[in-house]
Amino acid sequence: MPWQLIYDSYITSGYLSTVKLNQIGWLNVGILSTNAVVPLILMMALLLAASLCGLAASGHFPRERRSPSLGSRTGSLILFGSLVLSMISLAVGVTIACRVVPWYAAVIGGGAMVLATPLVLQPLPDRFVDGPGALIAFAGASVAIALLLALTPEAA
Repeated sequence: MPWQLIYDSYITSGYLSTVKLNQIGWLNVGILSTNAVVPLILMMALLLAASLCGLAASGHFPRERRSPSLGSRTGSLILFGSLVLSMISLAVGVTIACRVVPWYAAVIGGGAMVLATPLVLQPLPDRFVDGPGALIAFAGASVAIALLLALTPEAA
């Protein structure tokens, strides 16, 4: 059957765990291998933390709208440093995770986290989000999750 060739690359690459053909011709497929679950969850958490950092930072632009605690030179260093740290962590973490996690799972999980970001940030107190605390916390979480992802045996 010609449709079997479409799934051949997925089966031989190990992304799909089981394939059975029943009598009526339907294909029952196990979508995600078990060794990709932990890296997928960590990658999703990393993307959520980086998105939260970016969304919290977006409230500090333009410069006139920044809180007094972020208007100084130290505040600007915290603002831009947290963004750079978060984006570097995201790039490293996604690179590590993509060795194990199939692309379709990464796209679905990552998209869900980007869509969930405003819903997660909304209940947090304005005092926390408008100050340097949120930027430091979310950038620190991004670094910690990227390190955890790098130390995960499945992703190594």
